[in-house]
Amino acid sequence: MSNEFLSFIRSDLANLVAYQPNLSGEVVQPLDRLDANESPFDLPLELKEKLANIYEQEIKTNRYPNGNHLQLKKAIASYVNKSANLNNIIFWDNISVGNGSDELIRSIIMGTCLGGEGSILVADPTFSMYQIIAETLAIPVIKINRLKSDFSINLESANKQLNNINNPPIRVVFVVHPNSPTGNCLNKAEINWLRDIPQNVLVVIDEAYFEFSKHTLISELKEHSNWLILRTFSKAFRLATHRVGYAIASPEIITVLEKIRLPYNLPGFSQYAAQLALENEDLILPSVNKIIRERERLYNILKQDSRLKVWQSDANFIYLQLAQNCTSLKLNQIIQNLKQEGTLIRHTGGGLRITIGTEAENNRLIERLTKQLTA
Repeated sequence: MSNEFLSFIRSDLANLVAYQPNLSGEVVQPLDRLDANESPFDLPLELKEKLANIYEQEIKTNRYPNGNHLQLKKAIASYVNKSANLNNIIFWDNISVGNGSDELIRSIIMGTCLGGEGSILVADPTFSMYQIIAETLAIPVIKINRLKSDFSINLESANKQLNNINNPPIRVVFVVHPNSPTGNCLNKAEINWLRDIPQNVLVVIDEAYFEFSKHTLISELKEHSNWLILRTFSKAFRLATHRVGYAIASPEIITVLEKIRLPYNLPGFSQYAAQLALENEDLILPSVNKIIRERERLYNILKQDSRLKVWQSDANFIYLQLAQNCTSLKLNQIIQNLKQEGTLIRHTGGGLRITIGTEAENNRLIERLTKQLTA
């Protein structure tokens, strides 16, 4: 094949690796998917039946979906206000809807950093898609470390980077509240640091796990015009297959995101599913308490094992690392062996992130992980 084949492709892409879902290879059944922070619970049958009726009666497959998402935006704004006990400070023009939060993250980076105008700052370890998306757009990623004791951000290092990086300057700071994969919420010092970040830097606070943590910074949006909050329907609302995320920010920032997003970016069926979920949150969100109870049960069991170092979590997952006396064990080998037995978990940030499943799934995880640690 000619050396010129694919020479039209950007040279830096040769060093990037495509994101790989953790489903490849031979695994036994049933498969316990504790690797993607999804809900272990499907929608209630009555809501699935309503969605089936909506598809039959409302969806015209020969027509493009609603391109302005206005009805869904209004429903989201109402939920955001109610969930944060706010007196209607969030309106439809504070909302942009994306095909998953990933699309919104991409739009944010495109709207701030393209053309050599900026870089992004992240605290490692954190949600990997910030870096992955930035690198696909050839945007520099500045990484700072977290403190090993509690995974809080090294604020001294963060301030040094914000003050010294000028070529290109940092345009966006991404934080997760609570963080993935470590499960810790922002502490007071970190929140105060965000408040002091200059207006010429966009602060993105990812609240994908808000329903599990009950912690939100929504009430401060009006005071900080350079803040943007991300949320999703993929976790607590059990709609991961429909890929619906949303951004909450000032109308001026939302206008920019709306300029960048592709037309008809969210399928009509996904819009109906999100609206139906909001209308029936009383049927859907009680599962959050079940997951929290299982999270605490799993944490209390795992922390008894001296071979593990386990951290408490405010999300729907638990993060752990191997204790120093288990350094001979290979994390990748543990992951592969668990997969062969039928349990998927994720190796990230130098540790293991375990999504909270059903009681039966969690029991199998404990049994299988214990077996791997004693092998």
